[in-house]
Amino acid sequence: MVGFIVSTDGVYQRGKASYYAQSMNGRRTASGERYCSDSLTAAHAHLPFGTRVSVRNLKNDSIVTLRIIDRMASSSTRIIDVSWAAAKKLNFVRDGLAQVELSILDTLKRQ
Repeated sequence: MVGFIVSTDGVYQRGKASYYAQSMNGRRTASGERYCSDSLTAAHAHLPFGTRVSVRNLKNDSIVTLRIIDRMASSSTRIIDVSWAAAKKLNFVRDGLAQVELSILDTLKRQ
């Protein structure tokens, strides 16, 4: 398991976020769960499946809580890919990318 390093302000990572294309809706993710564009889920390079994270858009202070259900390439320039519903709540659907802050809430596995 990857060790988590959290800053004194509780932030795990800062960087770019993007969101899944609508064409991904219904496809299986790396966890085996089907991606649903209306759910509040995300992909991360190494956080365990089921981890709940708080994502804050640094441009507008919108915040959403998401559950990690998929993987993204560890070589990606983004830190997280979020569902369409999450991008909508974070107010960056039009822009396509956002500078975000990621905080880990818990690493409990889903049942």
